[in-house]
Amino acid sequence: MTTTLTPLTVQDAETLIATAHRAADAAGVTVSVAVLDAGGHLLAFRRDDRAVLISGETSIRKAYTALQLDTPTADLVDAVAPGALFHTLPTALDRPLLFIAGGIPVHRDGRLVGAIGVGGGAPDQDHSFAAAALEALA
Repeated sequence: MTTTLTPLTVQDAETLIATAHRAADAAGVTVSVAVLDAGGHLLAFRRDDRAVLISGETSIRKAYTALQLDTPTADLVDAVAPGALFHTLPTALDRPLLFIAGGIPVHRDGRLVGAIGVGGGAPDQDHSFAAAALEALA
């Protein structure tokens, strides 16, 4: 029996981005939001006009980290502390990972189809904006 996996679409990505931005706006925070497909390629991106420039890069790296490890980045922060399991991982790869809350993998039918990353607010805020966006796809 073969099951067909429906990939993350541009429409899905736009829903994620719009919902994350609405959540950030409601909190008075300017952010950047990135959505990656299952291959780690940028599917959609938007930065608020007033968001700090580095938030664009951090949103993409958070999404990439969540995708590669199939885990919310909020759950990985302690894993890179000195002496922890992944302490050297952030510098061991060609593509930098970012272990700051705000990246969450996106699943469909129990399979990984992409990830969302939010940057610009405090880490807990970024995570909550990404989580709110995922609820919009449910």
